[in-house]
Amino acid sequence: MKDKLKRLAGQKVLYFMIVPCMIYTFIFSYYPLSGWIMAFQKYRPAKGYAGSEFVGFDQFIFLFTDSEFWKAMRNTLAMSLMNLFFGTVLAIIFALLLNELRMQGFKKFTQTASYLPHFLSWIIVTSLVADMLASDGMVNQLLMGIGLTKSPILFLGDEKYFWWVATFANVWKETGWNSIIYIAAITGIDPTMYEAAELDGAGRFKKMWHVTIPGIKSTIVVLLIMNLGWVLNTSFEVPYLLGTGMLQDVSQTIDIFVLKYGMSIGNYSLATAAGIFKSVISLILVFGTNAFANRARREQSDVRRGKGWLAAVKRHSKAEARRRDLSSCQRADHAQRRSWS
Repeated sequence: MKDKLKRLAGQKVLYFMIVPCMIYTFIFSYYPLSGWIMAFQKYRPAKGYAGSEFVGFDQFIFLFTDSEFWKAMRNTLAMSLMNLFFGTVLAIIFALLLNELRMQGFKKFTQTASYLPHFLSWIIVTSLVADMLASDGMVNQLLMGIGLTKSPILFLGDEKYFWWVATFANVWKETGWNSIIYIAAITGIDPTMYEAAELDGAGRFKKMWHVTIPGIKSTIVVLLIMNLGWVLNTSFEVPYLLGTGMLQDVSQTIDIFVLKYGMSIGNYSLATAAGIFKSVISLILVFGTNAFANRARREQSDVRRGKGWLAAVKRHSKAEARRRDLSSCQRADHAQRRSWS
């Protein structure tokens, strides 16, 4: 006990430095959670928490029985998962290809150019996408010029294209930025592993597959867990800016639903209930993915230990077989000498 107190006393400066961060977190992260009580009330700003009528789970029942909410849920999950999949895969591929460049000047230019779209406003990005995909835009002109279509395609007027357009806009904007962490992880791989792979005759693609990707696997898992926590919070700007009235069935997400049916008409209780639902689902996704990753890691380590144990058993069996062969040879030699004598 005395040793623990001495250790705490020696680190008191560090604890004092943590206190402001804890106060900041409590004020701006935990104290606002007291507003969740609105989800269980028929909240009226003029009456406050104490004067508003308590209605229990009525707001949640309304959400879960409203067909528009489930359409918004479907659209949110679809666009978010598409963004997560293509954004992660393309960022990893881009980082792998960038790592293989040998011209440092071109490599730095490509890195810088790929980061720049991240700093553009979504208003600018969606305006560029709308101009490119318009009926008289560059994409339709190109498709008609090479003979793939005879008439313009209504990319922003047909429901079947909207999710792909939203995914394209998000991936174009964020791929370069998302690849930064993967590039940093690749630089931490031991260069001798690449040299050993070259001695074994591996080419560039085999080195990427057998050395680079396994070397950044832990980074991929960590980022995947972090991004899954935001899977319900990444579909507002693009659907809101690119969506139109005739695309409402595929463009309305949970955030737009809350803005339209909650905040715009002053139904703050409904908006809070939707926020609680999103938070609970995000927590389930994060903890579920983390548990799955830990289980997979334990199984992999068990397999490695099992392979090591099997290898040790095989080595022991071979050693015993050699020992028996040697002893049998010695006995035969001894018997032959006795017969000669």
